[in-house]
Order: sequence, then C-alpha cells, then structure tokens
Amino acid sequence: MCGICGELRLDGAPADLAVIASMMGRLTRRGPDHGGSYSDGALGFGHRRLAVIDLSVRSNQPMVDAELGLALVFNGTIYNYRDLRRELEAKGYRFFSDGDTEVILKAWHAWGERCPERLHGMFAFALWDANQRVLFLARDRFGIKPLYWSRQGPSFRFASTTQALLAAGGVDTSIDPIALHHLFTLHAVVPAPRTILQGVRKLAPAHWLRLDADGGEVEEAYWSLDATRPDPLPSEADWLAGIHERLRLAVKRRSEVADVPVGVLLSGGLDSSLLVALLAEAGVADLRTFSVGFEDTPEEAGSEFEYSDLVVARYGTRHRKFRVPNDQVLKRLPEAIDAMTEPMFGQDAVAFYLLSEQVSREVKVVQSGQGADEVFGGYFWYPRIDAEPSGSRLARLAKHYFDRDHAEYLRMVQPAYAGADPTSPLLEALLEAPGADEVMDAILRLDVTTLIVDDPVKRVDNMTMAWGLEARVPFLDHELVELAARCPPALKLREGGKYPLKAMARGLLPDAVIDRPKGYFPMPALKYVRGPFLDLMRDALTARAGRERGLYRPEYLDMLLAAPDLHHTRIQGNKLWHLALLELWMQRNVDGAVTG
Repeated sequence: MCGICGELRLDGAPADLAVIASMMGRLTRRGPDHGGSYSDGALGFGHRRLAVIDLSVRSNQPMVDAELGLALVFNGTIYNYRDLRRELEAKGYRFFSDGDTEVILKAWHAWGERCPERLHGMFAFALWDANQRVLFLARDRFGIKPLYWSRQGPSFRFASTTQALLAAGGVDTSIDPIALHHLFTLHAVVPAPRTILQGVRKLAPAHWLRLDADGGEVEEAYWSLDATRPDPLPSEADWLAGIHERLRLAVKRRSEVADVPVGVLLSGGLDSSLLVALLAEAGVADLRTFSVGFEDTPEEAGSEFEYSDLVVARYGTRHRKFRVPNDQVLKRLPEAIDAMTEPMFGQDAVAFYLLSEQVSREVKVVQSGQGADEVFGGYFWYPRIDAEPSGSRLARLAKHYFDRDHAEYLRMVQPAYAGADPTSPLLEALLEAPGADEVMDAILRLDVTTLIVDDPVKRVDNMTMAWGLEARVPFLDHELVELAARCPPALKLREGGKYPLKAMARGLLPDAVIDRPKGYFPMPALKYVRGPFLDLMRDALTARAGRERGLYRPEYLDMLLAAPDLHHTRIQGNKLWHLALLELWMQRNVDGAVTG
C-alpha cells in the first residue's frame, strides 16, 4: 500500500525530477517506510512505500527489472500473487523479490494488456516498458485504489492524489460545471473520468490506459459486471452456501496475504461484525478490533459501542475503543478535509480519519466492511425503489436517491453553472446498458461499479492512508461481487436487505447485532448542525474566498443558514454541510495553487 506518481514528456524532453520530488512530498503519509524515484529520459516515476508484504529492501519501489526493460510503481495488494508467481515461474521467469510488486512486472511481460485481468485484488499501477517506450496504467475493478492524472502541455502526470498533482504546478483549478452537478446530485460522487477540477481527471475503475512516447493513447475496460440470472437458476440454499463460501475465502485471503498483523475496524454493524466472526472461524488467533464513537445529540446516538461490545465478548478480541468529544472533532476537521483527494460529503470521513490515527499506532493493515450494503442491498432506499409500481429505472433512482433534483440545483448555483442536467443522461445510459435483468439489478450494478467508488470506497482509502494504514475490503472481492450480482434481488432485499449475510450470521453473531436497524458510522454533529460547527460552516461560506468563487445563490444559502437542521437530502445528508464542505475543500486544497 503506497503512493505513486510520475511524468511522461510527450515531446521527448527529459522528465522533470523536481516535479517528481514535489509530488512525492505530498504522498509521504501514504507511504512512510521508504521513498524512491526513477527516470528514463522522458519518463519519471516516484514512489512512497508502506511495507506490508516482503518487508525487505528487495520490494522497494520504483521496481526495475533491467533484464526485461521494465519499471513499475504500484499501490495496492494482489491477493493471488503467489499463484501467479508459480504460473510465471513455470513459464521460465526468475524472481529477485518475495512480494506482489514483481509479479505485476512479469505479468505484463507475459500477458501485456491482459495483465490486469489476471490480478485479484486492489491496485493502481504505472508500468514503463523501455523497449516499447510505452507507459501503461491500470486500476482495479472497483476503484479501491485511486489514480489521478493531468496534462500540462506536453507533460502527462499521474498520482495517487489530486494534492500531489497540484503540488507539481500548472493544473487548471477552475471548477468543472458538469462535475459540480454530479457532486451535488449524487452525494459527492463524480464518476470518472471527471473530478471537480477541470485540470484533474481520474482513470475509471476496471480500465487501463496506454500512452506511447510519441503521444498515441488507448483506454479500454478490461472487466464488466453481469447482473443476469444464470441458467439453470440455483436454489436458495445454493445461493446462500455459495455466497458464504466466497466471502469466507475473501476474508481469509485478506488476512493471510500480509507479513504484518491484520486488524478489523469494528463499527458494531452486521458487516464488520461478520468479518470478525469469519476470521475467528478461520482460526485467526489474537484478533485485534477497533471502534470509535462520538458525543450524542438529542436526535441521535454518537456511538454503536453497545453492539461492538457484544461481538468483542463473543470472540474475545483484543479490542480498543475510542470516544472523541465534539471539540476534538471540530479541531481536527480541517486535517480530514486536507486528506480528501476530492470533496466528500459523507459524515463518517472524519470518523475514519480519527479512528485511523489511533489504529495506525498498533497495526498497519485492517479489514473493513465497506461494500456490503451496495453488493447485498442494505440501504433503506433500495426497498423504496423496489416498491415503486412504475417509472423508468432512472426515475425510480432519482426519486429516492438524488440529493437534489435539477430544479433545486438551478436555485442553488449561480447562473454561470446553471446549464442543462448532465447527470440524468449519464446515469440513464448506465442503468439501461445490457446485462441487468431487473430494475434492482441495474441499480445495484450502478452502485457497486460507479457510485461506490467515490462514496464510500474513496473515503476509506483516503482516511486510512492519511495515517499509513492499509484498509482491505473483502465485500468487494470481485468474485464475490460477481456471484452476488447474479443472485435474485428479492433474495438480497428480504428482511430489509442483506438477507444472505443475515442468514450467514445466525449462530455466528448475537441476534441483537443481526436484527438491529441499519446504522451508519455516527457523526451527529455534522448532521444536526449547530454551535461551533454552524459557525465554521457560516464563516467558510461567507468568507471572501467563497464570495469571490461565486458558486451559490445568496438566497439559497440564506435559507440553509436560517434553519441548518431542517434541510436534509433523501438519504439523510445535511445540505448546508454539502455546500460548506466543498468550499472548505477548495479553500484548503486549491486556493493559492498555480493555475494553468
């Protein structure tokens, strides 16, 4: 788990090593164990390493295979690297290290552009083939690992974070109006390749990008998700048994493929609790678990300790729980915003940031339950969408998921950003694409392949990696997701959602954990906004920088500020927090940056 960056000059000039150094400086927290760089004429690489597999210097990066003429920077973990290594050794390849990084080098040499298809795990990597003078970039199937890029004249640059690209200079930091509409419609989701900044783009999940030194460029998808029923259709018992076995294997792989201890972020919900149970079932000794809680508000509890404590008692884990007072949340909020590669509205970003700080002092790797709700239909809006008697797939989704309809968006933004609706046509095309039998098949496929990438997958990566902590997400094992996508939606949505997981958990977890209402990582102070939190948001939105940016109509802003607790989205986000978060992110990450 690491931070990567690089530059390819398409005019043949040497790569700027000062630019590489600037980007690496912004990636240190992602990789505190080692830093290295590499150059080959027009190509320059930078890398910051978090050592998790093969802790020796042999797996430091950039990794160069002089015999094959290849160099690589890689962020992630390949869970099937041992199997791939054996296969490659049988082909005659010789290895000089014991980790997963070198396997990617040999896999490229053996299989070329088919290489990413063979990788089972989470990854973003850039590979330089000196013989072909080709730069090849790839990103995992669900975008668990980030990969941003930008162009400045003849320079193509990439990095794990937008902040690293901004540090390199020359980036157009004006706001992309289409991305702005996506951001405020889809709960801060901006589907690839766009970001909120005009000059920064991101490689889409399950895609690779090939750049030739003379400027030739090809981008392709290497994987897609099939959400149709198999023939013959398995029985309910077969579905449940298959999902159980596939999840058990996913959890086991993410525990075994590490040369350091692996813990669990235990929220007290079904998903993370089930990870603890399956790890115990697999015989993992000395389980380490971690929970965080916050102050209550009159409307909502600030922790789920009563449930996580039940799991800890059942399995005797070595448990640490942290309770964070609101004054600390407010004090540390700017740090969490600095760690966001893109603006994030999810209130649990700060929770993950503060929890990761504590956890990173004890372990380098944790498993986390993100993805279960999207894969198995756990959110409250799924049954509501399913119950709609009529309407297109897009109309059903919009009615229960969109943060703002287009008409409200037009009331919110200044005329410069008030164009036609770009979000609905994009989502309609994705929802109506072949390969989804039912409405809910299409909606769950959209969620797990597009929406989840920015919320919550990106949030987990950013907030854990800010402290050099690797988070692994077994519910996004692609073989598990492929199986679940073909499972009938009615089975997944039974009993309010996630029925296969609830059935699996019977006998493994206390019933109180299984049958509790769906919870969210509680952060009440950012949902029910008052006191110092309201002051922070008002100050950001009325500051000179915010006024000069000219995003929001004053009358809409005044409406939210007059009653900050009364304006929530369909999925329970605070609308004032949305506006304030974007402004805070721009002020802290963009203002003052050199623009192109």
